[in-house]
Amino acid sequence: MNAGAAATPAPGASAGTGGPGTAVVIGGGISGLLAAREFARAGVHTTVLEATDAWGGCVGSHTVAGLTLDSGAESFATRTSAVADLAAELGLDGEIVAPNPGGAWVQLPDGPRELPKTGVLGIPANPWDPEVRRSLGLLGCLRASVDAALPARLGTAAGVTSVASLVRRRMGRRVLDRLVAPVVGGVHSADPAVLDVDMVAPGLRAGIRQHGSLAAAVAAQRRGAAAQTAGPSGPAPGRTAGLQKAGSSVAGLRGGIHTLVTALLADLRRQGVTLLGGTRARSVQRTATGWHVTTDGATYDAGLLAVAVEGPAAVGLLEGSLQDIADLRPDPGPDVSLVTLVVDLPALDAAPRGTGVLVAPQSPGVQAKALTHGTAKWAWLAERTGPGRHVLRLSYGRAEGPGAAPKSRKGGAAAVPRSDEELFRAALADASALLSVPVTAGDVVGWDVVRWAGALPFASLGHKQRVAAVRSACAADGTLAVVGGWLSGNGLAAIVADTAPHIRPLLA
Repeated sequence: MNAGAAATPAPGASAGTGGPGTAVVIGGGISGLLAAREFARAGVHTTVLEATDAWGGCVGSHTVAGLTLDSGAESFATRTSAVADLAAELGLDGEIVAPNPGGAWVQLPDGPRELPKTGVLGIPANPWDPEVRRSLGLLGCLRASVDAALPARLGTAAGVTSVASLVRRRMGRRVLDRLVAPVVGGVHSADPAVLDVDMVAPGLRAGIRQHGSLAAAVAAQRRGAAAQTAGPSGPAPGRTAGLQKAGSSVAGLRGGIHTLVTALLADLRRQGVTLLGGTRARSVQRTATGWHVTTDGATYDAGLLAVAVEGPAAVGLLEGSLQDIADLRPDPGPDVSLVTLVVDLPALDAAPRGTGVLVAPQSPGVQAKALTHGTAKWAWLAERTGPGRHVLRLSYGRAEGPGAAPKSRKGGAAAVPRSDEELFRAALADASALLSVPVTAGDVVGWDVVRWAGALPFASLGHKQRVAAVRSACAADGTLAVVGGWLSGNGLAAIVADTAPHIRPLLA
């Protein structure tokens, strides 16, 4: 997905004189491309600088056994219509699909269980749902039910609290360990004890104060998401009807989420945006007329600037010009490795673990934090592979705390594998254990490892306040926006919904 709408200037050259009708975007991930789109639609001459040769950031693709697959994000949350609206604008609304309704499972120390479908971050809306009871047991459900009798201020009075602290205080440790930790680990690659609940589940604590309990707040969020997806007149034909029918909280695109990036790049080219891959911004300086950006081979001047790179890198670029943000550098995200296996294994046609498995951290003998059974999750992918051939993706890497090495799991599990070969062997063993079907090297027709180093936003405690301070400093400048998952929260839906509102004030 390389795209160069203009040639890179010669070494030492200057690209543009800078003025109110020009913009530079640093970073060609989803947030950077969306920022460029907002500038271009307002008639601003825009240049995007991307350090690598790939566009889209964590929304990428790779080819395994002849299949073009998502190498990063493979679904989006439907709690808002932001991604569906973007897809419609790019001509992809007819390609939105719901996952198969079988749902995912959770691997617990005492075996696999179906994961409750009506929750937020694994927090159940009803502690007595049959799937919840099978995971928690009678005593766990009784403890979770105490939530309804607790004062609303419990867990909501403090300025900052973690996901783990909130869930443990209101519903107990069993809900935390057996439901929340696997979901949070799978989605955020982190221990819930180190994540700011207001960043990863915005509005949840306010919902407790409004509705009286954590379970009621979760139920209200689920109802709100369904209403938002359906709209005032019900589901939009071809876009959300299938999602409503399936009751799904996520959706995908036929062909993969990476097709959104392909369409977005084509749209930017049509609008004359200059897309420069392999062009890393080395420094940024504030000037009298705007911004001066230096790369290894050229300089770029523009009246407006959008910085759309990971948090530590963004602060590093801007702290010389905005001294107020120098002490607001966020923690780096965890290093995550994704192992994709394409296997010929008819025994998996029955989808023994639904669309995949999330792994409780205390589960012995499994190193992966999650497994996605792609051909069981997405009907379009199963159609392309045919019977007997399956796509499995296993995730490795979980942050246990800022700067801390991952803790070893109980039960003697080995350290997280590092090399590609180690990851491949671990993936075979973990897939066999999680699916209860032996997966051997002889079954594999293709495999690949994709590594994301610090790419997932890490919303450690106090992160919401740091984000507010960073954005306040940027807003005060009037010509600068900082966007990306480290500010909006993890996930494609959050990034899409967040980017435009922070670019448009620069265009007023």
